[in-house]
Amino acid sequence: MDKWLYRAMLALVIVGLLVSIYMTIYKVTSNDSMCLGSGDCSTVNASRYSEVNGIPVAIIGVLGYVAILGVLVFENRNSFFRQNGTLLVFGMALTGFIFTVWLIYVEIALLKAICPFCVTSQVAMTIIFIISVIRLIKNPQS
Repeated sequence: MDKWLYRAMLALVIVGLLVSIYMTIYKVTSNDSMCLGSGDCSTVNASRYSEVNGIPVAIIGVLGYVAILGVLVFENRNSFFRQNGTLLVFGMALTGFIFTVWLIYVEIALLKAICPFCVTSQVAMTIIFIISVIRLIKNPQS
């Protein structure tokens, strides 16, 4: 396993997780001062697209990042994850990336508002996906 790719992905997952937790707190409290001066943040957070079947998108992000983090942590500690971790992370990153592309479309085309925190998570997930593809190419067996 390429340590640099692993560490980069781990760092990005932690960034994405922290941003998702922050946005979950913002969604639950509706504290507009958490937008840090960006009105677009509250526009995105208050939109009907900020939830999927009543579940805030930020919570879905938290769960996704925690799942990826869990696999990354156990890749070197468990034979199942050692053998299947790269593919599992790729599948989760692909799912997260597809969801990210949808969210970017919603922000730009439908809401015409860009949330800087959302963009941070979107960039993190996009790079996580790219790294997961590179890891899969370098190590297709696992």
